[in-house]
Amino acid sequence: MYTLLSGLYMFQKDEYCILILGLDNAGKTTFLEQSKTRFNKNYQGMSLSKITTSVGLNIGTVDVGKARLMFWDLGGQEEVQSLWDKHYAERHGVLYDIGSTDEESESKEAFEKVVSSEALDGVPILVLANKQDGETCLSIPDIKTAFSDCTCKIGRRDCLTPGLTALTGKGV
Repeated sequence: MYTLLSGLYMFQKDEYCILILGLDNAGKTTFLEQSKTRFNKNYQGMSLSKITTSVGLNIGTVDVGKARLMFWDLGGQEEVQSLWDKHYAERHGVLYDIGSTDEESESKEAFEKVVSSEALDGVPILVLANKQDGETCLSIPDIKTAFSDCTCKIGRRDCLTPGLTALTGKGV
């Protein structure tokens, strides 16, 4: 019996909850689907062309090495943003998805609320500069400049801003 239990323990993975936040139509669900497809061997995925606006949340799990990442993709509509903070206590990290072709002032305002939350103090943040394939997209330096007011609110936590195109999977 001990051997069976210790064997099960050996295969147990550390679980981490990651919130995926961002405005409506930033590409959060597409990023989640691409991640699940790339990192879960037998996952067939859904057609990316059939992804619609998330109302509420989508949950996805990705196993990476000895870790299991549980992604909570929360809807980005203004009405749903008011519920984001209800999920902050359950997280180990935040992915904030910026649609690089969107109006940055709205996204910046939502991001400021996220990084200003005491519940997320010290939590690592990955700011995804999504839709980098668009003709009118903001470059990563432009995004960093536009969001520079938020730097003091980010504080000493880890924060990176990689560019990607979730629709094609480039950078995921």
